Amino acid sequence: MILRARAIVTMDGPPIANGAVAIEGNRIIAVGPLAEVAAAGGPVLDLGEVVLLPGLINAHCHLDYSMMRNAISRPKSFTAWVQQINALKRSLDNDDYLAAIRHGFAELRQWGTTSVCNIETFPELMPHLGPSPLRTWWFYEMIDIRHRITSDDVVAGALAFFQHRENSLDHSGLSPHAPYTASVSLYQLANTCGDAFAMPLTTHVAESREEFAMFRDGCGPLYDFMAALQRPMGDCGKDTPFGLLWRRGAIHGRWLLAHMNELTEDDFALLASLPPGGAPSIVHCPGSHRYFEHTPFEFRRLHDLGVNLCTGTDSLASTRSLSLFEELRSLGKTDPWLTAEQLLRTVTVNPARALRRRGQLGQITPGALADLITVPVSGKLATVHEEIVQHELPIAWTMLDGQVLG
Repeated sequence: MILRARAIVTMDGPPIANGAVAIEGNRIIAVGPLAEVAAAGGPVLDLGEVVLLPGLINAHCHLDYSMMRNAISRPKSFTAWVQQINALKRSLDNDDYLAAIRHGFAELRQWGTTSVCNIETFPELMPHLGPSPLRTWWFYEMIDIRHRITSDDVVAGALAFFQHRENSLDHSGLSPHAPYTASVSLYQLANTCGDAFAMPLTTHVAESREEFAMFRDGCGPLYDFMAALQRPMGDCGKDTPFGLLWRRGAIHGRWLLAHMNELTEDDFALLASLPPGGAPSIVHCPGSHRYFEHTPFEFRRLHDLGVNLCTGTDSLASTRSLSLFEELRSLGKTDPWLTAEQLLRTVTVNPARALRRRGQLGQITPGALADLITVPVSGKLATVHEEIVQHELPIAWTMLDGQVLG
């Protein structure tokens, strides 16, 4: 199959006017001007006056909570939000969560996402879901806060969970929830499993001022809440959340760290001391960040340190949409120095790098998987990236793994 479009944004070079992409099976085998690609022969499908670009990658999402849009009003504190969402979760059953996951998948696809990093809180649901409709990394969420289940048993449960996902679009990962709910031992076991099974690893780190106060100062609402749950608090009052995990060998450069909102000069010095490419990837969620009124995210400073920065939506319990286009526009407003092409990198090539899928996802290049979407454009190559970011309508055409979705 050969696809023709007014423009091709490859994310692997400049846009191509009147371009074409040749696909064989689920892989891209050629990309370039239409005359060159079509010369090899084969039927040409003209997609019209649109730009063809890689399907978007959502680097941090909680599909379980896709029924919670507007369910929790802006809380007085992050800890209050945690308590409210825990209460809401107790009022729902498996059918509610299954419906939520299906709804979340549909909304992601509507807005051009073809790959998603989903944090799965309820792995017992997985046998009832069937094959994923999008390319999905199921990150098994792990918590051992009360030590009623040993860290070893938590990991064993995760590995058993992965046996249920045999669809080619399904991939596995591990996600110790956060340093306040997962022990350093659990993080270290996740590292061992990640290395043994070549699985990506992700966690929430330094998300809120209250998490920062718990670890750096040994006080605050989250500290009190966790202590009341009988969490061992001996690791508090000594270091920042990021510093604690890094210096104890709980995380390393192959992790995806969600949020990283509360960082000190020591944290930045630690990141700056790492060798090129040695820092973990960071996922920023602009809508959720705005909802919680977190400390302004240091995107430029992290970018200048060479950190691989990605964009995610987080869950509909703390943002209003699963549209990455909306997230990019929000990021562009807080960091207007970013070009539209740089914004697009945070939902294409950067998360592909974080998932160790460089050259396979997030680019239109020979050998890459054929995950593609189209966006209407005016035809001006000079502004095509800007037009993509400003796109506000549902995506009309999507290809996933070489198949056009109906």
